[in-house]
Amino acid sequence: DHWTYETRDEVTGKVTATREHVVTEATPNTVSIRFKKLGGNGNQEAFVVYDRSWNMVEGRPWRYSPNDGSGIQSPLEVGKTWPLRTNNINSANGNIWRRSGSSKVIGEESITTKAGTFDTFKIETTFTGTNVNDPMMKNEVTSLTWYAPAIDHWVRRTFVSRANKHVRINNLIELVEYGRKQL
Repeated sequence: DHWTYETRDEVTGKVTATREHVVTEATPNTVSIRFKKLGGNGNQEAFVVYDRSWNMVEGRPWRYSPNDGSGIQSPLEVGKTWPLRTNNINSANGNIWRRSGSSKVIGEESITTKAGTFDTFKIETTFTGTNVNDPMMKNEVTSLTWYAPAIDHWVRRTFVSRANKHVRINNLIELVEYGRKQL
């Protein structure tokens, strides 16, 4: 399976990158993805491991314990909430960030992207991250995710990150192409 996304900077309105995600392996507990980012600050490749609910577990140099909290919690239904508590550990520099917050399914919507029209669950996730090494460094994140059960992935995501109350990132990431491996 594979998904291709465009990332748009919501401040400038410009497409800043294209992201390709390709499944390289699926086990009963994890899904491994080869990730390519084209554009923006140059081309980047990475290898990312998710649990089966699309929570990131590892994306070098970061490791998430128990996960990054960005996935879903099945079965989805409007009004369902779940907590987010995680430690993000950077093996390259030793930084540790603690995140706490929650996710809530706030609605169902039909979404149209360049990849097609999808019936989705709209999930709002909010959390605060604190740098364990420097507790004065905080970031607050609000994310909206439109998850499409038909393709077992998200088709649109907004991501707003504030560092010490100032907007650092304000992106819209949207599916432009996807494909399924024929069995």
